[in-house]
Amino acid sequence: MSSINLLGNPIDFSGRKISVRKAHMSDVHALLDLINGYAAKGIMLPRTEFEMSENIRDFMVAHAGDRLVGCGALHFYSPTSGEVRSLAVDPALKARGIGRRLIEAIELEAVDNELHALFAFTYVPEFFHKAGFQQVERGVLPLKVWKDCFRCPKFQCCDEIAVMKALRAHPVLEPHPDLDQGLVQLPRLQPR
Repeated sequence: MSSINLLGNPIDFSGRKISVRKAHMSDVHALLDLINGYAAKGIMLPRTEFEMSENIRDFMVAHAGDRLVGCGALHFYSPTSGEVRSLAVDPALKARGIGRRLIEAIELEAVDNELHALFAFTYVPEFFHKAGFQQVERGVLPLKVWKDCFRCPKFQCCDEIAVMKALRAHPVLEPHPDLDQGLVQLPRLQPR
C-alpha cells in the first residue's frame, strides 16, 4: 500500500489494542454480521456476500485482537470525489474513538489517491461534523441518488443527511473540460 500508516498507535480498550487496517477477504463474514445488524434496524443498506466480496478493497476494518469491531469504506465516485460508506462500530464499543480512527484512515487513503472531497449520507451528522464535514443538500450529489439510493426502501422519503469535506484548500468544483461531463460536480462548501 502507499504512504498510509494504518496501524498508527492502536487504541487501548480494556487491555485490548484496537488497530485499523485494510480489509481482507477473511473479514467478509464479520463485516456482513456488523453491517447487516445495522441494516436490520433500518440504519444501513443490507449487503450480500457477493457485494462485500466485490467491494472488499474499499473497506478499512478495526480489530480488537482477532475480533472485528468496526468498519468503513471509501468508494470512489469520480477522479475528485469519494464517499464514506458503511461506517459502523460494534454497538457495545461506541464512543471509544474507533469510528474516528476509521474516518482518519479513510481520509488518508482519499488524500493519497488525490481526491478533492469526501461525502457521506448519515443519521449521525454530529460525528461527521467533529471530523470536519459540513452539511450539504443531497440534491447536489445526483450520481449517488441514481446509483445506490434507487434500491433503498427509503428512496422516496430519505431522512439521511448529506455531509461533505473538502480535502484541499481549493477543491475542484467543476469537472475538467477534458473529462466525461457526466461526473459528479461537487457543491460549493460555505466558509465557516
